[in-house]
Parts: sequence; structure tokens; C-alpha cells
Amino acid sequence: MKQLLMTGAAAMALSAGAASAEQITVFGPWLGPDQEMVEQVLAIFAEQSGHDVRYTGSDSFEQQIVVDLEAGSAPNVAVFPQPGLASDMAGRGFLTPLKDGTADWMRENYAAGQSWVDLGTYNGPDGEPSLYGFPYKVDLKSLVWFVPENFEDAGYEIPATMEELKALTDQIVADGGTPWCIGLGSGAATGWPATDWVEDMMLRIHPPEVYDAWVTNEMPFNDPKVIAAIEEFGYFARNDAYVAGGAGAVATTDFRDSPKGLFESPPQCYLHRQASFIPAFFPEGTEVGVDADFFYFPAYADKDLGTPVLGAGTTWVITNENQAAHDLMEFLKTPEAHEAWMAQRGFLTPHTGVDTSVFSDPTLKKMNDILLEATTFRFDGSDLMPGGVGAGSFWTGMVDYTGGADAEEVADTIQSSWEALK
Repeated sequence: MKQLLMTGAAAMALSAGAASAEQITVFGPWLGPDQEMVEQVLAIFAEQSGHDVRYTGSDSFEQQIVVDLEAGSAPNVAVFPQPGLASDMAGRGFLTPLKDGTADWMRENYAAGQSWVDLGTYNGPDGEPSLYGFPYKVDLKSLVWFVPENFEDAGYEIPATMEELKALTDQIVADGGTPWCIGLGSGAATGWPATDWVEDMMLRIHPPEVYDAWVTNEMPFNDPKVIAAIEEFGYFARNDAYVAGGAGAVATTDFRDSPKGLFESPPQCYLHRQASFIPAFFPEGTEVGVDADFFYFPAYADKDLGTPVLGAGTTWVITNENQAAHDLMEFLKTPEAHEAWMAQRGFLTPHTGVDTSVFSDPTLKKMNDILLEATTFRFDGSDLMPGGVGAGSFWTGMVDYTGGADAEEVADTIQSSWEALK
């Protein structure tokens, strides 16, 4: 693997750490192949710093980290998949703020840098905000999938704006086809794919501060701005002519089965909006970039809101402070820390200083380019909301809405459920 010189500040920090090596424990959500990949990254940090680095993974991370923190047996560094839980732990005094200057570094070196600072900034036990979280390893949601051969046969071009995407939707119908495949089915989690649609629409018709107020309920769920975003989703999902199987099939179609219509002959649909993981459910042997491809779920040209991106990912925080933990956070600033995982698989980063030719997969490079071009990044809103809403009434409300319920009534019900949790 190509070795790169670290940035001056990070190199100095790691050199200082090597003079007094410590054991550092890292606890995260990765097991199996993902654990092997993160351990390769941590091995580079261990070699450069001299620290004894030990990683433990768990598929019950969210529950176990709370137990460990409350018992006083926390790891030095914890990797949170949900920033909302990290924020809760900061408020209870379990997290250590990152060193001064980290926020400035993030603004300067991460695309949409202020968005990432905001994502890792939480109120401490005194109610004062500090930067606690370092975002590292990102997932991308704002994607539309299609089959290039179908587009070529029909003479369709990739839309660059939401206006063009809507025009393409109408053109496909005029040509006798069905534009979209949409499925919300997911067992007990049925409805969650629609929450991603609504979140993407919130970022495309309103400024990011409106999104932020929504996910904290500072702006109620039944505000007209939110209802407008729900209805933007409905523009696509509640039109029988736009959706494979008609609008009535949206809620009952399993999300894992919903992209299959792209690959039928003739195509049962031409477009499918879903996150970067969806190729796992494409027909066996599908080669992304050849048999299937994707483009950025575009913004409105007339809204002047830049290029917002919706995603998820992990946030690294210090849960049991020692110098090695701070050294690890300095290491995460280096391009090498990102490129070490980029050269493997399943890794995206907003770090503008990385060499994107390191990506082992050209598909990942193309996805990462979308991240690097983002002017705003926001974390999956439902994951930031209380579980009873984000993984409860929001899901069921979207099922009701796609089934024909009024958007305002659905939003009223979700807001009532939120108030009941306060």
C-alpha cells in the first residue's frame, strides 16, 4: 500500500504519542469482514504511534455501549452509527470533547465541512456545545439507479436537476413505460424507505437549517414545510402511472425486491431511488457500472440550495480519555487513514485531501465524487429522531400516506406521537 506523509499536526501528535505508548481500546459496530478492514486501518495507527490498539466489535453496539458507560467500563474510543445516541451520552457527561482546532480542520478538509462539524457537535452536561464526534466512514443515500442499456435503447439522458428528473418521468410515461420502482416493505421495519425519500425532499425544497429544526422537533412534524416534503414524495409514489404495479403496490412491495423491475425485459421500470447498499439485491452477476449504474438524486435548479446529500455513517468519540485516544483522532485526519480503507471496500469519505485513485472499485470512486461535490450533508433524519418516531410512527405514517391518507393528517399523527414521548 502506498505510504503517504501525514499532515504536520497529525505527525507531531503521533510522534509525541510514541514516546509514551499506551493501550487503547476501540469499540464499534463492525464484525466479520468489516472488522478485518477497520483493524487494518488501526494497525497502521499502532505502527506509527507505538500504541497497543485493541478493537472489539458487536452487533448490539447501541445497547452495550450504554451499559459500559454507565458501569464505568467504557472503551477509550467508541464508534457510534447513530449520532443521536452519541449526543445523549455527551449530555450525560460520558464523552470527552475533541481537541481545539478540530472543528476548523474539519471545515477546511471535509467537503461541506460545516455540516460535519454540526453532526459531531453536542451539548455537554453543562448545556454548552462542543465538538465531540469525528465522522469517519460514510454511507450515501441520495442515489437513483438505472440500467444503462434501457436508457440507451429509449434515448434517455441522465437528468441534472429535479425539474429534468420530473420531465424524464413524464417522458417515460408518454413513451408507454413506467418510470419508477418503489417498495416500502421491510418486515417489522416496513415504511423506512419512504422516510429516506422525505428526508431527501426536505433538503431539496428547504434550507438545511429547516431540516435541522425538523429532526429535533423544534419545528413540529406537521409544519407546512414538512407536509410539502411528504407531498413531493407523493408526487412520485402516489401516481399510478409513475410506479410499477401502481401506487397501491408501493407499501406492499419489499424494498429488496423493488429494484428487480429494472432488469426485466421489457423493463417494468427505469428508475429506482435507493442508497449505496442496494446492489446487494440486484440479480446475481449484475456488474455495477455496466449492467446497472446510478446518478445523484438531483436538486431543484430554481431553489438555489446547492447540492445537498443525504447519508449515514459512523462517528468516532472519546469515551475514556487518554493520550492515545487523542492521537487516534489526529490519525483520522490524515489521508492515509482514509486511503487505507478506500483501498479495501465499502468505504466513502468527504476528506478532500485523499487520492481517489486508491479506491479498489470505480463504483465507490464515483459515489465518493458525489460526497466531495456536496455543499450540504445531512444524516438520515429518522435515525436522529426518538425511536418511537424515527423507527415507529414515521414508518407507519408513510405506509398510511402511500395508501391514500392525507399528508397533513399523517403529519398530525406523527407529531402527536412525538409529543407523547416528551
